Amino acid sequence: MTSDKQPNRTMKVRCCVVGGGPAGMMLGYLLGRSGIDVIVLEKHADFFRDFRGDTVHPSTLQVMDELGLIDGFLKLPHQRLQKMDGLFGGTPVRIADLSRLHTKYPFIAFMPQWDFLNFLREAGRRFASLEVMMSTEAVDLIRRGETVAGVRAKTPDGIIDIEADLTIACDGRHSTVRERAGLEVEEIGAPMDVLWFRAGRRPDETENVFARVEPGKMMITFDRGDYWQCAYVIAKGQYEAVKARGLQALLDDVVRMAPILRSGITDVKSFDEIKLLTVAINRLKRWTQPGLLCIGDAAHAMSPVGGVGVNLAVQDAVATANLLADKLQLGCPSEDELDAIRRRREFPVKMTQRMQVIVQNNIISGALQGGDRPLKVPLVVRLVTALPWLQGIPARLLALGVRPEHVHSRAAPAP
Repeated sequence: MTSDKQPNRTMKVRCCVVGGGPAGMMLGYLLGRSGIDVIVLEKHADFFRDFRGDTVHPSTLQVMDELGLIDGFLKLPHQRLQKMDGLFGGTPVRIADLSRLHTKYPFIAFMPQWDFLNFLREAGRRFASLEVMMSTEAVDLIRRGETVAGVRAKTPDGIIDIEADLTIACDGRHSTVRERAGLEVEEIGAPMDVLWFRAGRRPDETENVFARVEPGKMMITFDRGDYWQCAYVIAKGQYEAVKARGLQALLDDVVRMAPILRSGITDVKSFDEIKLLTVAINRLKRWTQPGLLCIGDAAHAMSPVGGVGVNLAVQDAVATANLLADKLQLGCPSEDELDAIRRRREFPVKMTQRMQVIVQNNIISGALQGGDRPLKVPLVVRLVTALPWLQGIPARLLALGVRPEHVHSRAAPAP
């Protein structure tokens, strides 16, 4: 008896990177630059989605500079932020001042993430060893005994088996690869979720207020040129209660907090235009299995506090290329060599998450509890506001992180 089932198509590659986000695209670029035979899989047909991670920090700008990409990168449309000002219970505060940093790029660039990812894809086309496969979703792992030997992926043309010496999961906080590998996630928790929406901006509208905190309410606004990007913070699990109050009640709260949005808020016609971002902080206890490594959000989901997620993902990618590119020339690194990535990156991840938890527990949770008493500006925020030289400390933590990475992986000779 014969079967009509066709065998899966098969490809072989040195390294398969699953996920075309900041970690995956940066790692693909770096490995391609080193002459490693690498494929990056992106499940969508393009990068054009309303990502939340639009903040490109000085640490990432420095990496782009070290790669010789910065001039073209900064020609892309973006806005720059140096001073982070806020209103805490109506009292003006300054959270950080990046102009006080001794770094080549002392500002945060606000850029749509799809522009960042498209730029890396286009820049990587000159590397013959790099291939980016769009509309290709990893759905399972290929194993040889205890070793991960690649992924099975769904494409518009059917299933394909991509056999790889090393598979690297960069497929985000809901990582399919991580789940298929059975790696254990340590949940740290977050007290809030975020409602993400846009409000129109007139050319004559300008305001430097970045964060607004009032009893029971918190909101962040980003000036994106022709619109305001807004993040309205709610207590964890309260989205249905917000919807039950009605759209107009929410928009009235927004305008009370940020009167400058009064004209542009009319662009928000329904809850369909408001995205719920479920906030999570977690990390893997183990980042590896034989033949497999997880980095970026697949290894550690970050809170939006500080907007550091994109930049930590890029730092992971740089560290991975620094430590593994030469070894990949010879085949799959040992699990101990793969675990060197965790040993290098776990400390900055834990420290960043710890700082996010401190902000959540001491500022955000108290603000979201509400009540009739006026909010008091926390002592540390009062000190930072009153003493300008202190504003460089949070600026450095935001801009450069705990352990910034620099590009040390070698570039392969030009053909």
